[in-house]
Amino acid sequence: MPICTPPGTPRGKNPSSTGRSQVAAAKGVLRRILACVVASSVTAAGGSLIAHAQEDTMAFTLTSPAFVHRAAIPQSHTCDGADTSPPLAWTEPPNETRSLALIVDDPDAPVGTWVHWVLYNLPPTTRALPAHLPTVERLPDGSHQGVNDFRRMGYGGPCPPAGPAHRYFFKLYALDIALDLPPKATKAQLERAMTGHLLAHAELIGLYQR
Repeated sequence: MPICTPPGTPRGKNPSSTGRSQVAAAKGVLRRILACVVASSVTAAGGSLIAHAQEDTMAFTLTSPAFVHRAAIPQSHTCDGADTSPPLAWTEPPNETRSLALIVDDPDAPVGTWVHWVLYNLPPTTRALPAHLPTVERLPDGSHQGVNDFRRMGYGGPCPPAGPAHRYFFKLYALDIALDLPPKATKAQLERAMTGHLLAHAELIGLYQR
C-alpha cells in the first residue's frame, strides 16, 4: 500500500510572505494526499477481489476414489468391463449455486469429441456420486440424465480403438439456476441451457488405452 506523507514547508521560506503561492502549494499537497488515499483504497480492494476470485476457483475441485487426475480409469468403468460409472466427489461450490451439471467426453475420438455422460440438475448440496449409477432418466435425488453419443441414457464408459491412450474429461459445473431442461438432453442442449449461468467449473481427466 502506498505511504501518504505530505511534504513540509521548505526551509528558508516565511509562511506569512508567500501569500498566494502558499495557498496554491497547500492545495497541491491536499490533491496529492487525496490521490494517494484513493490509490491505496483501489489497490487494497482490487487485490482482495482478485485473491477472493482465485480462492473460489481453486477451492472447487473434482476427484474420484477410483483414479487420480491424469491416471488410468479402471477397466470396470469401461466397455471392457462392467461399464459402470465411477464414483466422484467434489468440494464446496460457490454459495450462490442452485444446481450442478456434469459432462464427460473424449476429445481424442477419431470422429471428434465423443460424449460419454450428460447429467444435470444435481442438487447444490450434493458432494459426491456413488459408483454404478443406474442408466435411467431421473435419479432418486431428482437429477436428470441425458443421452450420450452411444445413443444411450446415462453413463457409457471409455471404449477407444486400439492405439494411444485417450483422455476422458469429467467436467463439473456449478450453476446459478436449476435448469428448465427435461431428461434425455444432449450435451449441446445442456451447454446452451447453461450459457450465462456458470459460477464455477471443476475438471478431472482420466486415461484409457486398448
